[in-house]
Amino acid sequence: MVILALISIPISFINLQNKFSVLTIIEGTDYLKIFETKQLQSQMMVLLSTYNKGLLITQIFWGLWLLPFGYLVYKSGFLPKVLGIFLMLGCLGYLANVFGRTVFTHFSDYPISGYITLPATVGEIGICLWLLLVGPPNKK
Repeated sequence: MVILALISIPISFINLQNKFSVLTIIEGTDYLKIFETKQLQSQMMVLLSTYNKGLLITQIFWGLWLLPFGYLVYKSGFLPKVLGIFLMLGCLGYLANVFGRTVFTHFSDYPISGYITLPATVGEIGICLWLLLVGPPNKK
């Protein structure tokens, strides 16, 4: 579980380079003045699209780590089992989202695309709220 979560960190940082490159273009330094405005806009759109594709790669690992985490929550005994189920469903939701956005051209236009990662959100926020409000059991 930890390895899957750790793999996503360097991928996310490397992917941020695309956004920093967009900022470089926006700054409008002197060496970019040889390009026309449309060329710069095209370069920015390519970089932003590349950033979005990089997020898809990261989402694979965001989803995969939820499966063992959800299983551990389900088996823990002090956290609600329903949160573990939501986390495991969140794993499937993330993977389905990556698959859908990779295979289908306009996947974001489908109504399901807005709800497919909702179980992961419910599970992750639910775990945080449960630990903040209820906390772990007191063993004396």
